[in-house]
Amino acid sequence: MPALAAELIDHKVDLIAASPTPAALAAKNATQTIPIVGISFDNPVQQGLIASLARPGGNVTGISYGDGPEIFGKDLGLLREVVPNVQRVAVLSNSANPNHVIMIGSLESAAQSLGMELLLFDVHTADNFDAAFTAMSQKRVDALFVFGDPMFGVHRTRLAELAAQHRLPAAYTNRPHVEAGGLMCYAASFPEIWRRAATYVDKILKGLKPADLPVELPTNFELTINLKAARAIGLVVPPTLIARADEVIE
Repeated sequence: MPALAAELIDHKVDLIAASPTPAALAAKNATQTIPIVGISFDNPVQQGLIASLARPGGNVTGISYGDGPEIFGKDLGLLREVVPNVQRVAVLSNSANPNHVIMIGSLESAAQSLGMELLLFDVHTADNFDAAFTAMSQKRVDALFVFGDPMFGVHRTRLAELAAQHRLPAAYTNRPHVEAGGLMCYAASFPEIWRRAATYVDKILKGLKPADLPVELPTNFELTINLKAARAIGLVVPPTLIARADEVIE
């Protein structure tokens, strides 16, 4: 990503649209002057991309993917509705992702308030997926939570297959995982975020400065449930939860 960002600078582009967080960071490190619209990035203040949500203060603005630590309480709460007796939750993360270290603290706080125990499984490459899921089974976890990560996204079908193989109800932070065979996801709408990001590009190219454009938080969250994935592991999703879902994949 740093090499790609440097190439864009050499082309003297007028603006860089960067998604997700690692791309925004690479662009920010490459230029302090060319406007950058971050799309579906997380924790932009903590990552040093902006000074504050209301007053970014530099050359970066855009649309955040998360709405704060509260989202994890909702994710785990929904997982408990599907698996009422869940106690031990495996967490698949990638410590090479700068967001995961920040988000794990929020997830742990949410789990503590719900009386759940988290077991962290740090995976850096797809070659380690099988070993991680084997370890989850050995630890007798009740369910799985998968953080959003570009590498996880590329291998989302494989992750869904492993969750089914080990009979683990799994919640994801990105909808494409559910489309690929994962169980459920409660998250912001990617299409809406990208549409909103286009308005930022338009405003900047018309003369507004990123420093003066507040970073938006998502307002539209969608619950997606894959009933085929539930049936594959012998799980019955409560009808009340199905009724609340924005999309049910049969």
